[in-house]
Amino acid sequence: MNWLLVLAGAAVGAPLRYLTDVAVQKRHDTVFPWGTFTANVAGCLVLGLLTGAVTYGAAADPVRLLVGTGLCGALTTYSTFSYETLRLAESGARFFAAANVAASVVAGLGAAFVGVVVAEALWA
Repeated sequence: MNWLLVLAGAAVGAPLRYLTDVAVQKRHDTVFPWGTFTANVAGCLVLGLLTGAVTYGAAADPVRLLVGTGLCGALTTYSTFSYETLRLAESGARFFAAANVAASVVAGLGAAFVGVVVAEALWA
């Protein structure tokens, strides 16, 4: 049963990640991977909110599997982040590669923190 929840969440998260990437990249004329960055930071925010919700008893384990493991697992993508960063570095856009690493880590952790804080404000 648990794997069905993960599968259902991933079935939504993967297309959402693709559509986010396409929509965001269309709006930016730069080599920086804004689409992947946006999907990853959004996933961190949702996962932080969910973590807080579970911690404060506002969400149960099945929701964690559906939204956290399934949806956020498919929405966020470390492999694409790594690939795009490597491509930037190899193409000579080393500044953008370094900026992608730094901004992704800082923004991702910040978004997760904000999600937990919002959950605490709502459910603690």
